Amino acid sequence: MSQNGRSRDTVCIQGGWQPKSGQARVLPIFQSTTFKYDDSDQMGRLFDLEDEGYFYTRLANPTNDAVASKICELEGGVAAILTSSGQAANFYALLNICEKGDHVISSATIYGGSTNLFTVTLKKMGIESTLVDPDASEEELEKAFKPNTKAVFGETIGNPSLVVLDIEKFAEVAHRHRVPLIVDNTFATPINCRPFEWGADIVTHSTTKYMDGHATSVGGCIVDSGNFDWKAHGDRYPGLTTPDESYHGIVYTEKFGKKAYITKATAQLMRDLGSIPSPMNSFLLNLGLETLHLRVPRHCENALKVARYLSTREDVAWIKYPGLKGDKYHDLAKKYMPDGTCGVISFGLKGGREAAVKFMDGLKLAAIVTHVADARTSVLHPASHTHRQLTDEQLVEAGVDPSMIRLSVGIESPEDIVEDIRQALER
Repeated sequence: MSQNGRSRDTVCIQGGWQPKSGQARVLPIFQSTTFKYDDSDQMGRLFDLEDEGYFYTRLANPTNDAVASKICELEGGVAAILTSSGQAANFYALLNICEKGDHVISSATIYGGSTNLFTVTLKKMGIESTLVDPDASEEELEKAFKPNTKAVFGETIGNPSLVVLDIEKFAEVAHRHRVPLIVDNTFATPINCRPFEWGADIVTHSTTKYMDGHATSVGGCIVDSGNFDWKAHGDRYPGLTTPDESYHGIVYTEKFGKKAYITKATAQLMRDLGSIPSPMNSFLLNLGLETLHLRVPRHCENALKVARYLSTREDVAWIKYPGLKGDKYHDLAKKYMPDGTCGVISFGLKGGREAAVKFMDGLKLAAIVTHVADARTSVLHPASHTHRQLTDEQLVEAGVDPSMIRLSVGIESPEDIVEDIRQALER
């Protein structure tokens, strides 16, 4: 249930946009950069964050805000902001509380683009990162912390490693060191997992994936639980607890309480960096969200059927799918995602990389695309595509075998998907 007492199914349909009498039933597209006001003082109060309203779409837009509000309710948070991509969401989530000289800890088995963001781009900005084994004990995780550590990061289900994060373990260790846990919940979605209920403080999404669901719009989202007490740790997070001289000396925690984190991300990062989605993209995302509660179970059902089929094939060397009994992360998946995990499967063929390429080239229904988690079944070879910027050593550290095939199972007929896989394997 959401904080408003509504089921997630209802929130998917009715969350976010609440039309008043005479207004459009369907969320309108406010495709406008600016908004008109009758007097200068009212506009000034908006710039001073004294009034709520809209004045420039880079900072806020009614269509974007409605969709962010829906995702916020689905996750059980207090405030949310949309970004132009999932990468932007993860970048902003960290940059909002980190600066030059700070340190971040991340699970090693995350999306290759995020690994590069942490170890290359943030490093250039003076923010160091340490990648840790998600299966490490609490004692081992403790060793990764430094006096300047400001955040811990992980993915509910690693892309494409399919490692299930032990959210409670990571949250307990993070909180012991007075830092928040940020969890990318893209693969599980709030339909299957709500990380806040297990101790996470901030959730991010690449809405490009299951939330959009149709490969039409790139986007991202940051949701704050409102549970991390920034004020109690003010010495570590001065950006939130001391005056912001770039915004009239506002102290975000004093003026905005539990919404301080998202307000700062809007007032500072969106103002200066501007990675906002277009209202049209947000409108399309909302259409995807309206069927999220229907599509996600189908993705999971189909993926489980495909995983079971692949496990019977002698030409399949190995398979990873948390929903499959016997998988290393099956027990954690049952704990955090009892209703299903995701529609993505990772597996390897006995013929290695060469066999993987031949298999993918032989598929007819599934398409080779640089995408995952939409309605159509798709396939990818991470070592050659999404993770090709990583060295062999980094691939292994990220849980990516060079022979790995990432299969994103769609919502077509499961029999047709299995048949396509069969004929490609036998070719």
